[in-house]
Amino acid sequence: MAKYLLLKHYRGAPKGVNDVPMDQWTPQEVEDHIRYMNDFAARLEGTGEYVDGQALSPEGTFVRFDGEGRPPVTDGPFAETKDLIAGWMIIDVESYDRALALAGELSAAPGAGGEPIHEWLELRPLMGTPPTVTE
Repeated sequence: MAKYLLLKHYRGAPKGVNDVPMDQWTPQEVEDHIRYMNDFAARLEGTGEYVDGQALSPEGTFVRFDGEGRPPVTDGPFAETKDLIAGWMIIDVESYDRALALAGELSAAPGAGGEPIHEWLELRPLMGTPPTVTE
């Protein structure tokens, strides 16, 4: 089994086919999208392929340690994940091909007009535990 991270982007990825921003969807369209995501996760829980997933709040802050005391906090000028990443899901699957198939299916979640958004998802393998070096 191999674990993969599926990242849903607000921006930074190529535009989807049905590229209407979520803040312009009707409440029913948002509800249908969330239901699709939850049903997808529940189905993968049933097959043992779901590890975890979360939608992310749009709030966020960059923080850096700069010695003792309160760390400095900034809200820019960096491209921040709160502007880029909408959410994520971790799956644990038998193969890269299975991860691709699931990412493709997740990309078809409904959006504006109830039509699939065909969004681009970023698929990244999680790094495993580094091998133990013995001499």
